[in-house]
Amino acid sequence: MLTSFRLRPAARAGVAGLALILAVGCGGEAPGPGAQGGARGDRPAAVAVAVAAPGSIASRYEASATLEAEKEAEVLSRVEGVAGTLHCEEGDDVREGQPLLVIDNNAYRLRLRQAEAATARLRSRFRRLSEMREQDLTTEEEFETARSELADAEAQEGLARLDVSYTTVAAPFAGRVTRRLVDVGQNVGVGSPLFAIADLRPLLARVHVPAKEFRSLRPGQAVRLVLDSDGRALNGRIELVSPVIDPTSGTIKVTIGIPEYPDGIRPGDFAQVRIETERRDGVLLVPRAAVVADKGETVVFVAADGRAERRVVTIGFTEDDRAEILSGLNAGESVVVRGQRSLKDGDPVNVMAGDGAAADTTARGGQGGGRRGGTN
Repeated sequence: MLTSFRLRPAARAGVAGLALILAVGCGGEAPGPGAQGGARGDRPAAVAVAVAAPGSIASRYEASATLEAEKEAEVLSRVEGVAGTLHCEEGDDVREGQPLLVIDNNAYRLRLRQAEAATARLRSRFRRLSEMREQDLTTEEEFETARSELADAEAQEGLARLDVSYTTVAAPFAGRVTRRLVDVGQNVGVGSPLFAIADLRPLLARVHVPAKEFRSLRPGQAVRLVLDSDGRALNGRIELVSPVIDPTSGTIKVTIGIPEYPDGIRPGDFAQVRIETERRDGVLLVPRAAVVADKGETVVFVAADGRAERRVVTIGFTEDDRAEILSGLNAGESVVVRGQRSLKDGDPVNVMAGDGAAADTTARGGQGGGRRGGTN
């Protein structure tokens, strides 16, 4: 005779546990995620790598600057009168000495005629007295008075002639008219602003560099500039390095010339100035993306034998996409450049194909280098 019975809940749990142990012991797989690799289990992490290789990199000082004209001047009136004929307009290129404006004032010309007449009269008198002096027909005092009066008349004529010349306003140097500040028919006085002229070649950028960089700067040194407005790069060179240090800021003024630049660039544009202060050749380089901060240390992960190896490294110069490794890594080792932030030491990795291009970036010569920021 069969007797039926029902297990209590606690007994059922015990039986289920026993069945699980027997299943694992017989080679069965336990349900759920694997217990060996944490959340990842033994599944390899897909990573991209680049090869650490020798190359060149440079330290650079970076600062912002405003582009300026080499020469800029406001042309002022030297005489009084009425603005007459205009010979140029804003945006015109002018030569040194080229007429810009004629100021009408007949009074200056009349004064010149008066001065010329007075000079001619006194010159004739002086010549006559000179002849009489040779014959002892005049006194020495009378002769000296005539000579003094003639010299004064010649000076007055020169001043009158100069005033007349000032009625034609000329360009003080070759450049471009940036502003016209006078209209035809306008009354102008001595000192009235008439034009603004700028010599736009070369353009200049002035930055103030910390005094500790003084020994690394020299006239003629190449400088790289990048425009804030559109990202275009310009080539410049150091023209002047100030011989004195500003005591309030501890900086040295450096003047950079930009001899050639595309059309459309004007004074007032902002640019990032990058001055190379030190270059290192044949140093070990890796992509900057390979370097991560982990537990207060600077590390890279090396992919070797299907595993990720955590390496503590010392960094030298850095730039936008590369970093110099001073210690902790050898040339030829493959560093993880993608997928490294979730890795731990010893994790299995699967290197994705097609990463040769990443390796090439470590060995190319550097245009810029480690940044040392600053402002103008």
